[in-house]
Amino acid sequence: MNNPQISLKLSKFATLIKHIEAEITIQEAIEARHSVRAYKEQPLTAEVVKTLEEKITGLNREGHLHMQLIMNEPKAFQGTLAKYGKFRGVNNYIVMAGQKADDLDERIGYYGEQLVLMAQTLGLNTCWVGLSYSKVPGTYVLEDGEKIACYIAVGYGETQGVGHKVKTVEQVSNVSDTTPSWFKKGVEAALLAPTAVNQQKFSFEYVGMKDGRHQVRAKKGFSMIGYTKRRIWALPSVISRSVQGKKTLNGYNYIKNYK
Repeated sequence: MNNPQISLKLSKFATLIKHIEAEITIQEAIEARHSVRAYKEQPLTAEVVKTLEEKITGLNREGHLHMQLIMNEPKAFQGTLAKYGKFRGVNNYIVMAGQKADDLDERIGYYGEQLVLMAQTLGLNTCWVGLSYSKVPGTYVLEDGEKIACYIAVGYGETQGVGHKVKTVEQVSNVSDTTPSWFKKGVEAALLAPTAVNQQKFSFEYVGMKDGRHQVRAKKGFSMIGYTKRRIWALPSVISRSVQGKKTLNGYNYIKNYK
């Protein structure tokens, strides 16, 4: 005999389990993901392409961006700069574009890193590329007022990349016995995020409670794109729960400080 209340509770429980499983997967992606510059001659599967395209469509809508997945196109990474950057076998990439705006780089980093981490969960490898690519006419579309901020190489890497030495949480934050445990976990996750030449010029400060919400201040140390990438990597531990400024979600405030 069917019981609507039990069915509803089971449905909610199943939804909760899916959220937990997804969060665990993202945490695993954070720990496993490294920049990869050399790729196999292996095309993306139809299922992977569908998943990427759907994610890009959703993030474009949410972030007001124009990110585009370009496939089976090798010319963008065959120039002198690409060779200097040691890129090899890059046939697929994501054009990171949007309307020119003061916060464009911030949104590119925030939503682009969500793509990078999801790609890792799909068995793909990635690399943010700021300079070592060529813009190939006819491969992407730009509307009036739009510009390209960077590319993200994506595919099946020849290797899974290598880790690099990271700073301690004490060097980049005010973590102590009195700060929340999730704050420390978030800083640890942020330290695994990609930064320019692994400089890790950033810091987080737990400020305290205000109006019933936790306050966290962040100082970017290199680029706005890199700053927001680190915010995404801290998400599983709720250091960052907003897109910009002091927008709040789930009881946390995130204070930007660009000094």
